[in-house]
Amino acid sequence: MSGLKRHRRETFLLRLERWWPDLVGAVAAAYDDPERVALRLVETAARGYADRPRDLRRLDEQRLLRPDRIQGPEQVGYACYTERFSPDGTLAGLAGRLDHLRSLGVTYLHLMPLLRPREGDNDGGYAVADYRAVRPDLGTVDDLRDLATTLRGEGISLVVDLVLNHVAREHPWAAAARAGDATYRDYFHVFADRALPDRYEETLPEVFPDFAPGSFTFEPELDAWVWTTFNSFQWDLNWANPAVLAELAQVVVDLANLGVEVLRLDAIAFLWKRLGTDCQNQPEVHAITQALRAVARMAAPATLFKAEAIVGPRQLVPYLGVGEHTGRVSDLAYHNSLMVQVWSMLATGDTRLARQALGALPPTPPSGTWITYLRCHDDIGWAIDDADAAAVGVTGPGHRHFLADWYAGEFPGSWAEGLVFQHNPATGDRRISGTTASLTGLGAHRRDPDGAFARIYLAHAVVAGWGGVPVIWSGDELGLPDDPAWADEPGHADDNRWAHRSRVTDADLAALGDPTTDHARVHAGLAHLMRVRAGLPQLHASAPVSVLPDTDDGVLAVVRRHPSGILVGLYNVTTQPRPFPLDRLHDLGLTEPREALGDHALTAGSDGLLWLPPYAAWWVVGA
Repeated sequence: MSGLKRHRRETFLLRLERWWPDLVGAVAAAYDDPERVALRLVETAARGYADRPRDLRRLDEQRLLRPDRIQGPEQVGYACYTERFSPDGTLAGLAGRLDHLRSLGVTYLHLMPLLRPREGDNDGGYAVADYRAVRPDLGTVDDLRDLATTLRGEGISLVVDLVLNHVAREHPWAAAARAGDATYRDYFHVFADRALPDRYEETLPEVFPDFAPGSFTFEPELDAWVWTTFNSFQWDLNWANPAVLAELAQVVVDLANLGVEVLRLDAIAFLWKRLGTDCQNQPEVHAITQALRAVARMAAPATLFKAEAIVGPRQLVPYLGVGEHTGRVSDLAYHNSLMVQVWSMLATGDTRLARQALGALPPTPPSGTWITYLRCHDDIGWAIDDADAAAVGVTGPGHRHFLADWYAGEFPGSWAEGLVFQHNPATGDRRISGTTASLTGLGAHRRDPDGAFARIYLAHAVVAGWGGVPVIWSGDELGLPDDPAWADEPGHADDNRWAHRSRVTDADLAALGDPTTDHARVHAGLAHLMRVRAGLPQLHASAPVSVLPDTDDGVLAVVRRHPSGILVGLYNVTTQPRPFPLDRLHDLGLTEPREALGDHALTAGSDGLLWLPPYAAWWVVGA
């Protein structure tokens, strides 16, 4: 840093002074000789700070002046595969879709894994062979930098996956380990025999029981067993080795200096291994995140972290920071529980379980922000907490079984056309693949199209009205059904999640010009939700949220309290009109309630009740 101007050196030293305690405290929770480890990370941060381009240094200053930017109600996310959304399938061509993103108010664009994966089967890009290169078919690192610059000019933050738990078997670190390099062998969990793996397996769940059973793979070149949580070609990194932390800290800084504003920390729950546990959500996971976050804050404070932790409801909030980690780990986390409960309410027409599960969640820290979503690239796992289920008189296994049956279209009366993913006969676990359209009745057989439009709008209203950043999965805004040719592409036949990873074509977007098409009807509804949302300060993510108890069993009532006023989301998840007492709105301080989505006043009948129409979604605010 000696070559930097004085004011730049002083800026870094101030950041170092501010974040050093967080850094050294985090590494002390996971590693011996924490000061040595922390100093190595400070060197990484200092180099990254010195190399940071001028326009990104200006972005740092902007973000530091508005630290709550990502929490604003104007934030809207969109997630897609570059090759399935860009007109020509490349990063450079993606700018051709900016008009479509603007139509939805998008401010946050998550491009699915684009760092160079292994050849052949690569778990949808999550088997990374090179953190410093882009998939050749998508473009180059320069293309990624240029796209980030273009998006930033449009007020859109670029989000990119950073796979932390594992690398591809072909990654240079794994190749060096196979070649006999002891240093790199220690980057992985390697076992000479099955003694320890067998003991670990006693408490480890299987992620992909159909095509990747077990969590260990015999590697002939090592004559040993390697930990492979997900697939045999994805080697779990040994985060107990501080050299791994140092390597990934450098990757964080490098991606930030390309203009990536949000890093999605993939499979973060799995980082730390501990015998006798399920090796998820261990305390060291949060310490590692805090260390990486401190490095980013020193080098590139505009960079945000998003935790991809698809875990049980009561394990979610720690990824946004609780206790000693408050404000020190990820800025964003997926609200998996909300997603599951929305689908559960639609299937049952009943809100009791959702009220119990969502109402029992601890509050998020003020700086923590949920990513709310209805669908993503992945399957839907039915994360129903057994205790929540028991509290409302059902069993966890029984309800999970029902939801799998319903969304596979196997339950009498179901309108869904989902696909069963990863059926585990030993546990009865069945996950579901499918686009939002196919899961709501707008699939290939159009089992209930009129109901589907209402369900799609209602479900997205719950997601957008919860607070946080609502993220739309590519194609869902157009009502696209499952891709009937999903299995035809090389490497996809054994993974039906590709059914809901639809391509967005020029023809799909052209259909928006005809308001009678499915595409236009769905798009108009979602665009309306996001426009109204942007003008409601009550939907700032820092506003406390609560679920009203004792409502009609068909109604979910969500209250957000903000200094600007109260917002009550009222959602009827049934096909019949359902009541809500006007007095309850008055008791909350809404003396002249107005429904913001429809822009009309609310008045009760002589019985004092408001009657929500079937599948109604109301955002109630003061007049």
